[in-house]
Amino acid sequence: MKNKNFMDLAIEEAKKAASEGDIPVGAVVVYKNDVIGRGRNLRRIDHDPTAHAEIVAIRQAAKARGSWNLSGCEIYVTLEPCPMCAGAIVQSRIAKVVYGCTDPKAGASGTLYDITRDTRLNHRCEVIKGIEEDRCRNMLRDFFSECRKKRRKERNPSPGAP
Repeated sequence: MKNKNFMDLAIEEAKKAASEGDIPVGAVVVYKNDVIGRGRNLRRIDHDPTAHAEIVAIRQAAKARGSWNLSGCEIYVTLEPCPMCAGAIVQSRIAKVVYGCTDPKAGASGTLYDITRDTRLNHRCEVIKGIEEDRCRNMLRDFFSECRKKRRKERNPSPGAP
C-alpha cells in the first residue's frame, strides 16, 4: 500500500470519531505494510484527555507487537501530532510520521514545534506532511462549523420553540 491508501484508513477512523461526537482525527500504525494499530479521538467518549487518535493507535500497535518498541513502524494521522502525541511517537521509536494537515495551534511535527525531528532527543522520525491535506482539513473545518452552528442554536432558540 502507499501513503494515500493508509491515509484513507486514517480518514475512515476520523469519520468514526466525528460520528461519535468527537473531533475527527484518525490514525493507523503500519508495520511492513500491515496495519497493526487503529485509533480515533476518544477523548469525549472515554473522558480521557490522553485518548488522542495517535495514542489509541500506538497502544493497539504495541499490544499487537508485544512490545513498547515500535521500531520500523509508520504512523499515518489526519492531523499533525500535538506535543503529547509527538512525544509518544518518539518514545515508541516509530520510524515515520505521515500526516494530512498541519495544526497551527498545537502542531509538534514541524509547525509550532518539531519534537519528532529534534536532534536533542534520543530518537527522530522521518516526517511527511500534506498527504490528503484538503480532505483532512475540510473534515475538521466542517466538524467545527457544525459545532458552532449547534452552539448558536442552543444560545438563541428560534421563537416559539418549546
